[in-house]
Amino acid sequence: MDKSRTASIRRTKIAKSTAFYLGNIIIGVIFVSPLLWMIAASFKPENDVFANMTSILTFIPVNFTAGNYVEVFQRLNIPQILGNTFLYIGLTLVGDLIFGSMCGYALAKLKFRGRGLILTIIIALSSMPVEAILLPLYIEMTQLGWVNTLAGLVFPFMMNCFSIYMFYSNFLDVPDALREAASLDGCGAFRTFISVIMPISKTTYATVFILDFIARWNDFMWPFLVTTGADKRTVQLAVQSFFGTNPVHYGAIMAALTLASLPMLAIYIFMQKYYVQGIAATGIKG
Repeated sequence: MDKSRTASIRRTKIAKSTAFYLGNIIIGVIFVSPLLWMIAASFKPENDVFANMTSILTFIPVNFTAGNYVEVFQRLNIPQILGNTFLYIGLTLVGDLIFGSMCGYALAKLKFRGRGLILTIIIALSSMPVEAILLPLYIEMTQLGWVNTLAGLVFPFMMNCFSIYMFYSNFLDVPDALREAASLDGCGAFRTFISVIMPISKTTYATVFILDFIARWNDFMWPFLVTTGADKRTVQLAVQSFFGTNPVHYGAIMAALTLASLPMLAIYIFMQKYYVQGIAATGIKG
C-alpha cells in the first residue's frame, strides 16, 4: 500500500513538472516567435518575406540569401552609426552610474536639510513619462545652441531619477558599521564610497547599466529631435531611414532590425543574472 502510494505521488510530481516545463516552453516559443520570424525574414528574398505566413515555413528561409545584409552595409555607414550610438550610450551610462549612485548614496546615508523633499521630488519625477518633457528639453537645447551637438544629445540623460532611486534603495541596506570601520581606517567619505560601497553594490550597478543601455539603444525620439545631420545618426534613426526611402525593401528592414537587436540580446544573455538579482534587491522595495 505504501509503495503504491509513493509511486502515485511520484507520478503526480512528474506529471506536474512536465506540464510546468512544457507550458513554459510553449509560452517562451510564443514570445520569441516574432524575433525568430524577423531573423528568418532577413535571409529571404524580397518576394518571400511575407510568404507562407500561416505555416511553419514562414520561419524557414527556403531561398536563403545574404543580400539583405549586403544592402544594409551598402546603404548605411555602419562604423559611423555604431560609433555615434556607443558614444551616446557610453557617456550617458558613465554619467548615470557615477552621479546617480553618488546622489543615491547621499540621500540614503548622509544627513542634510531638505533630504526628504529631494527624495520625494525624485520619486515623483521617476513616474513622469519622458515624452512629457521632450519639448521643454528641446527648447532648452535650442537656447543653449546645443542642437545637433553631442552635448545636446547626452547631457539631458546623464542622470536618471529611477536610477537614483534604485541606488538609494540599495544603499539603505548597507550597514553603517562598514562606513564606521572605513572611517576608523582613515577613509574619507569619497574614498569610503569608492573602496567600500561601490564594490558591494555590483548587482545594482549592473541593473542600472542594463536598463540604461536598453533605453538609450532603443531611443528614437530624442536623437530624432536634437540631431539634424546624417553624421550624428544613431542606430534607431538609421533603421528608420529604411522606411522613408522608396522602394521599401522589407528584407533589408528585417536585416537592419536583426543587427540592431544583437547588442540587446548579448546584454541580456551575459548579464541576466545581475539584472534579476538587482531587480529583486532594489526594484520591488517599498
